Amino acid sequence: MPMLEKLRRIKERAEQLEKILTSCTLCPRKCKIDRTSEEKGVCGVGKDLVVSSYGPHFGEEPELVGIHGSGTIFLTHCNLLCIYCQNYEISHLGVGDIISEEKLSDVMLKLQKDGCHNINLVTPTHFTPQIVKSIKYAIEKGLDIPIVWNCSGYENVDIIKSLNGIVDIYMPDIKYSESEPAKKYSNAPDYFERCKESIEEMYRQVGDLKVNSSGIAEKGLLVRHLVLPDNLAGSEKVLRFIAGLSKNTYINIMDQYRPCGKAYLYPEINRRPTEEEFRQVLKIAVDLGLHRGFESI
Repeated sequence: MPMLEKLRRIKERAEQLEKILTSCTLCPRKCKIDRTSEEKGVCGVGKDLVVSSYGPHFGEEPELVGIHGSGTIFLTHCNLLCIYCQNYEISHLGVGDIISEEKLSDVMLKLQKDGCHNINLVTPTHFTPQIVKSIKYAIEKGLDIPIVWNCSGYENVDIIKSLNGIVDIYMPDIKYSESEPAKKYSNAPDYFERCKESIEEMYRQVGDLKVNSSGIAEKGLLVRHLVLPDNLAGSEKVLRFIAGLSKNTYINIMDQYRPCGKAYLYPEINRRPTEEEFRQVLKIAVDLGLHRGFESI
């Protein structure tokens, strides 16, 4: 697509998305509050962008990190608000600074100048209109590295559709497959239904993860799944969904859960998963034919 045509489309999308802020339905919670008048819904934000930190990040997947790091921008607040969040101060307490869309575009360009392989937007859902506008500004100034949408998986599929042609790499979590733990720990009983339809749309747009000759991701879907104690994530059902999408789906099966935030209030999640619990999930993935993004047992 010619650059002028791409910029025109992004401008149109940004304008359409900005209108949603007056009756916000950016995520499945659909609070329908007027964020332009500083009303705040579940996510806790109004119309202003709030960023906690940014810089090259070397703790992400190897295909994102490469040599010079993933250009990570941590957005403040969250639309899911898991009680055990490892970034509790950012997501729940709102630690961060207000910046303009123009400033965010300059941050993107700085990360590109520093050699980062991509722009990695962490927890972007509730700031979608502002971010899309920032991406437009950044492209006009010379941004040409992939955009990574690093989200919780709790997405409004119509909003994901609006990102077609703007986002290069989708990196959603799939946190739960059952409604009871999703409600108990994230107040989102419809989590898996919304997650599945959104990830199916993400896959339709970008397909399996594609890497260049240096092994750096250029486009595609990268899924994360965090193993929880006592199989509270419902991992087998999650993995069956992913394998049904494509056995070439890149999935990072993560063992780094630890009790954070208010997890201490819930004895069943106030511990780390055992090695055996983690290995069982890996075995399920292998048996289903999944093979990218994790080390086989």
